[in-house]
Amino acid sequence: MSGLEVRTHDAAGTRIAAAALAGVLRAGDLLVLDGPLGAGKTTFTQGLGEGLGVRGPIASPTFVIERVHPSLTGGPALVHVDAYRLGGGGDIDDLDLEADLDASVTVVEWGRDRVEHLVDSFLLIELERPDQVEDPEDPDESRALRLTPSGGRWDEAARAALAAAVTALEGSATAEENR
Repeated sequence: MSGLEVRTHDAAGTRIAAAALAGVLRAGDLLVLDGPLGAGKTTFTQGLGEGLGVRGPIASPTFVIERVHPSLTGGPALVHVDAYRLGGGGDIDDLDLEADLDASVTVVEWGRDRVEHLVDSFLLIELERPDQVEDPEDPDESRALRLTPSGGRWDEAARAALAAAVTALEGSATAEENR
């Protein structure tokens, strides 16, 4: 499996897909979210937070750059970063994300090509909206989520667990493997 694609019908489906993925994640995982404005990066992170059982509410950290949501269930905390306003790698390095990486699930919106150097393994999640949308501000438009695991953490067993979590989303999302 090189990647996995999930299609959701609306914002609620994106949250459900992310909550399902939370069951596969563990402390030390880095999720890199990529996609245009309005693609559902924060919506995805809200669902992930629900699935991880962390303290909310989860809102975009655009102006504070980083928020930490402690676990309410004894699991890993969720570190939510928005790299949109950050410059090059030096700005990311100044956040000292490495301090939280091992003990938390870390999600970085707009993180593609900015944070991968921090870890040996990560999960890239590309969110897209359809080409033709009636209202770009409408959260209830469909989405496509492409998940691409990279590195040793995402061995065959972890990839199989990821695929199983995604394919169990009958009704709210559809999934297919890209070979």
